Amino acid sequence: MRLQARRPRRLQEISEWLRQGQIGPGEAIRLAVELRRRQGSSKPDPAIYELEAEAARAERVAAILAELDGLVGLATVKQHVREIQAFTAIQICRAALGLAHQPAGLHMIFTGNPGTGKTTVARLLGRLFKEMGLLPSGHMVEVERADLVGEYIGHTAQRTREVVKRAMGGVLFVDEAYSLARGGEKDFGKESIDCLVRAMEDHRGQILLILAGYPDEMAWFLTQNPGLRSRFPLVIPFPDYSVEELLAIGEQMWQQRQYQLSQEAQLFLKLLIGGPRWSGQGEEGNARAMRNLVERSLRCQALRLVGRGDLTREQLMAISRSDLELALDEAARRPW
Repeated sequence: MRLQARRPRRLQEISEWLRQGQIGPGEAIRLAVELRRRQGSSKPDPAIYELEAEAARAERVAAILAELDGLVGLATVKQHVREIQAFTAIQICRAALGLAHQPAGLHMIFTGNPGTGKTTVARLLGRLFKEMGLLPSGHMVEVERADLVGEYIGHTAQRTREVVKRAMGGVLFVDEAYSLARGGEKDFGKESIDCLVRAMEDHRGQILLILAGYPDEMAWFLTQNPGLRSRFPLVIPFPDYSVEELLAIGEQMWQQRQYQLSQEAQLFLKLLIGGPRWSGQGEEGNARAMRNLVERSLRCQALRLVGRGDLTREQLMAISRSDLELALDEAARRPW
């Protein structure tokens, strides 16, 4: 018999079905109202309010997962996140019923080239774990070596502790984390690594540490400290985007800003991304390079249109091939 067709006898049953994902938030509230009606009780029940709060949290979790699914590409990353979310949710259910359960080991390694969505997914994870009750706030603090490593003995530990303090309750995202180990034994980066490892142990359940960087460099980094690999059970690879995915990302970015490519511009962009000129855009030609191209194209369109009278809605929205070509020329003139 389907759960929706059952007649629960206790609110706890409804709550368990909701936690297990067997009913949705709306169905949980409907069943709770029907239960109270059958019981003939008109008195306020605190358990109802708790169930409503739990249903609201479930809705927010579903919304965050839908936002993740709305990202272009990243199929394997999305699968990893779904597995993490499902496993964690089931462990919470097992704990609530007194069954053996595994503590959530959520510290992660993200490997991939720049512009492959690592920062975006890290922010979503912070919000997701906050709604699941695994992190108090879910905010994210993003840092790199310069934010952690000091200039003299003792300065690095102080800097790293300050960063950890800012990230408490949320996600600490360390980009290019392998650079902390590049200086060898006498480099202050090793001190920062030791402080981060200590924070993971001292603040369990209060902070999520995500170390990110290029795949080969991160593999080397994990060999530099024998305790690192065991402390990061989750390694999630972020692949480069395909030509089709980059086109979809670009179209999404222009649409969000209420612009659209002309047909000629669309053809030019497709040929550009599939050719050797695109790799010269930096960031390994991934989403960050596309975002830079989008922003430059808006400025080039503005230069083309400024001072013209009686501009139509269509003209204000259209990005032409010439706008893209000028944007590329602007990028080529950059001194870095």
